[in-house]
Amino acid sequence: MLERTPPQFRELQEITMQTDTRDILAHATRQAESYEDYYLVDIDAHVTETAFWPEILAMIDNDVIRQMGFANAERPGTGNVSLLNNQPGILHQHAWGRIPHQQALMEKVEKKAGTHHFVELARRSMDALGLDYQVVFPTPMLTLGMHPQDDIEAAIGQAYNKWLVETILPQDNRLKGMIYLPFNTPEACVEEVQKYAGVDSIIGYSVVSTRNKPVHHNSYMKLYAMMEESGKPFSFHSGFNWNDPSFLQLNRFISMHALSFVHYSLIHMTNWIINGLPERFPKLKVLWIESGLAWIPYLMQRLDHEYQMRTCEAPLLKRLPSDYMREMFYTSQPMEKTNLDRKKHNLKLLQATMESFNAETQLLYASDWPHWDFDAPSSITTLPFLSEQGKRNILGLNAARVFNLPVERKRPKAADVLAARPGVS
Repeated sequence: MLERTPPQFRELQEITMQTDTRDILAHATRQAESYEDYYLVDIDAHVTETAFWPEILAMIDNDVIRQMGFANAERPGTGNVSLLNNQPGILHQHAWGRIPHQQALMEKVEKKAGTHHFVELARRSMDALGLDYQVVFPTPMLTLGMHPQDDIEAAIGQAYNKWLVETILPQDNRLKGMIYLPFNTPEACVEEVQKYAGVDSIIGYSVVSTRNKPVHHNSYMKLYAMMEESGKPFSFHSGFNWNDPSFLQLNRFISMHALSFVHYSLIHMTNWIINGLPERFPKLKVLWIESGLAWIPYLMQRLDHEYQMRTCEAPLLKRLPSDYMREMFYTSQPMEKTNLDRKKHNLKLLQATMESFNAETQLLYASDWPHWDFDAPSSITTLPFLSEQGKRNILGLNAARVFNLPVERKRPKAADVLAARPGVS
C-alpha cells in the first residue's frame, strides 16, 4: 500500500509584543486594496504616553510639580506612572497577555535622526490600515479627570500638549492632535485654547469624559465661547473607571467595560442638552468619541419622552433633544456587533441605530488602534445597508468637513505596504 502523505500546514509565527505592527495588521492591509480610491481618516488612535513618560515629565512648567514627578519616578516600578492616578494592576484589556498588542508595542524600531519612536509606530499603523490621516489621543491619561489633585491634572495635561505639539506632530503631517483640556480647572483650559487654537496640527479640543464635573457650569462658558470662535470642534473622549461607586458592584472587567464607557457620555450629553448649550453655542461642533453607537438612540428616546412631559425644566430648548443630538458627531468605534448575521444580512438593529442619528453624515471612522478592540476600515466598508457615498463619508469625508482637512491622498498603496513584508503577506 502506498503511504498517505500527511497534510501540509504552514506554521504561523506567534504574535508577541515584539511583532511588527505591519504584520499584526497584514489582513487589514489586504482589505485596504479594495478601497484604494477612498479617502480615510482615523479620528481615534492612541499613544501609550507612559512609554515616553520622562519626556513628558520634563515638559511640566511648574518647577515643584516637575521635581515631584522625577522624584516619584525614582521609586522602583513607578518610573512610567509617576504623578498619575491610574491603577495598572486591574487593567485587563489585554486578556491577561492573550492580546499582545494591547500589552505593549515593543517591536524593533531603528533609530533615525529626527524620527521619534512613536512616530515610526504611528506610520506603520497608518500605512497598514490605509489611512491618510490619524488623530492621536493619550491612553493612561484617559482617567486623569478623576485625579484628586486638580493642579496635577493641569500640569500633566499642559505637559502632554507641549510634548505632542513640539515633539510628535511636526515629524509627520499625517498625524493630527486634539489638545487635552484639564477640565477640572476651567481657567487652565482657557489658557490651552489660547495657546494652541492657531496651531495647524491641532485640529480640535478634547475632554476625557471620565470625571464628575457638570459640563453646564457657568465656569465653562468662556471656554465654550472661545472654542466656538476658533471654529475647531470640541470632543468628549470616553473611558472607564472601576472605582466609580456604581461600578464597584461589578465583579468582572467585561461588565465594567461594557457600561463605563457609555455611562459618562450619557451624563455629559444629558447635561449639555437639557441645559441648552446647543442653543447658547450653536456653531460649536461637538464630537463624542469611543462610546459606541447603541447609547445614542436610547438617550434620544429617553430625553424626548421626558422633555415632552416637562418642557418647563429645559426652557432654553427650542426643539426635541434628539434633534440636537442628530446635529452632533460621533465616532464608530467600538461599533456594537450584537445581531450581526452576515450570511443573512441580519443587521436591522445596527441599521436602525445608524439611521437614528443620520450616520452617513454624522459618523466618523475611528480605529482605536492599538487597543484590544480596535476596528479596521472594513468594519464600515462591509456594512451592506450603507450607500457607497455614505461609506466614503464615514471613512473620511465627514472628518474632512468637521476638521477642515484637505481631501488628498497621503498614504502609500496597500500593495506596496504588503510587498515590504513578504514573509507575512
